[in-house]
Amino acid sequence: MKKLINDVSAIVPDMLDGLAALNPNLSLLHGGSIVVRADAESAAARGEVALISGGGSGHEPAHGGYVGAGMLSAAVAGEIFTSPSTDSVLDAIRAVAGHAGVLLIVKNYTGDRFNFGLAAEIARAEGIPTEMVIVADDVALTASGDHAGRRGLAGTVLVHKIAGAAAAAGRSLPEVARIAQEVAGGLGTMGVALTPCTVPAAGKPGFELAGNEIEWGLGIHGEPGVERGAMESAEVIVGKLLTKIVGDLSLQAEERVALLVNNLGGTPSSELNVVAGSALRYLASKGIKVERAWAGTFLSALEMAGVSLSLLRVDDERLRWLDAASHTSAWPALSGRVAQVSVRPAPAKPESVTGPTLSREAPLRRAIEAVCACLLEAEPTLTEMDQRVGDGDLGISLSRGARAILGEIDTYPAESTPGAVLRSISATVRRVVGGTSGPLYAVMLVRAAVTLEQSSGPSATASAKAWAAAFSAGVTGLMELGGAHPGDRTMVDALEPSADALQSALASSKETGVALKAAVDAATEGAARTASMHPRRGRSSYVGDRALGHVDPGAHAVALWLAAIAGAYR
Repeated sequence: MKKLINDVSAIVPDMLDGLAALNPNLSLLHGGSIVVRADAESAAARGEVALISGGGSGHEPAHGGYVGAGMLSAAVAGEIFTSPSTDSVLDAIRAVAGHAGVLLIVKNYTGDRFNFGLAAEIARAEGIPTEMVIVADDVALTASGDHAGRRGLAGTVLVHKIAGAAAAAGRSLPEVARIAQEVAGGLGTMGVALTPCTVPAAGKPGFELAGNEIEWGLGIHGEPGVERGAMESAEVIVGKLLTKIVGDLSLQAEERVALLVNNLGGTPSSELNVVAGSALRYLASKGIKVERAWAGTFLSALEMAGVSLSLLRVDDERLRWLDAASHTSAWPALSGRVAQVSVRPAPAKPESVTGPTLSREAPLRRAIEAVCACLLEAEPTLTEMDQRVGDGDLGISLSRGARAILGEIDTYPAESTPGAVLRSISATVRRVVGGTSGPLYAVMLVRAAVTLEQSSGPSATASAKAWAAAFSAGVTGLMELGGAHPGDRTMVDALEPSADALQSALASSKETGVALKAAVDAATEGAARTASMHPRRGRSSYVGDRALGHVDPGAHAVALWLAAIAGAYR
């Protein structure tokens, strides 16, 4: 287990200490497990109903991240995935209660219900008006079944927001409680996990998933879900989650909802945005109008990778509460309004071909297709090599370029204009292949194209020597742009000796096939030598001597595609 903690027993106070230190509007009660609004006393004096939530830690930013004007007055944090004690909840009530009273917003877990419920009972006995609302938005579990009841999940945050806005507007305790209860009744949430999570005190994951397995309908404490299945696309996963939620809430076309796309902890923002887009498309296909939508980390399960989706029925009043100002660490600054995405047309490509195109029988086409096939086949090998010494994207980048070239090859100019063909390939590569490889290969192709056109004319069949000169010019252009030289442990260590070998062999009147073999051998030997070179440029320069013993993947790729060209020539 690797976690950025100091002491397993001090995670909660350490975490809350950092949270409060970063937000001057928060304070910690003595003991370090209760976060309160710094202005809680003045809010109570104004007659504002106090809102308290909480539960086990490990769900950050819930619940301390929602403490602030317009949302919670206090949050009570238990140990990781463990309900806080009754006395902790009672301390929070006493700290923030005024004559308007206190509303407890509690997720439907047995420990939370018992401890918050007992604290409410004691508070009422002390003369503090106290109400409690239970949130049970988990649609994965049937409303009636052999279990402890539906669990409270990420939809609880929407209850915090709306009830907090109602309290800030001066609504009475019975009104705020009614509003919160009605919101809880109009909520549905379901989640899916791609990985388990590890409770620090346990030191190992709460369950295991195979490489291609996911867990449907799980809770937020690392407990297994209601079903295990195979990994599927985001579109399919979203469809299954929303089908269950929409069915459970009996949502019909033309109804209005708010959507919450929640990161369970370890899901990158890119995937959350993919899920959000899929969810919006699904709901639009059902005629359900999404009035507000947010994607982010709202209520997590430690580092679990996965998402939950929540839908809330909304009307004009609920939208006003959702839109009301709040000042917390975690509630998003964006309004949640859903934009109509407009996609602008791409500018016309100057490389568009109007004349004859590259024929299927042309030797040049066979060479291009051989290179692409080689790079597609080598993708896993190049990726694995790059993971050892770089960022692991070389195989993916080159295969992406190969697929794009094969997809556009029918639009390339005829073989009688080889320079124009190289320009077209360069245009494809620079558009599709990012990172370092894209511009380097693109400039090499452009420089080679210019050299071909200058030596042979724009519409002449290039000789082997003209191709060799173009190759050398392309390598020079690549070196000028990239700044690498032989010995720096880059693709240049394969390119430069192969270009020299090709020209030398042809100058000695060697047959083209023999000259190509000499170029391939020089590239292969040059790539092999990179394993003993100290990296000074390129992907390996960041790992230093840890790259020693490993062949540079960029140089290895050069040897591969040169061999493919030689094979196509034969």
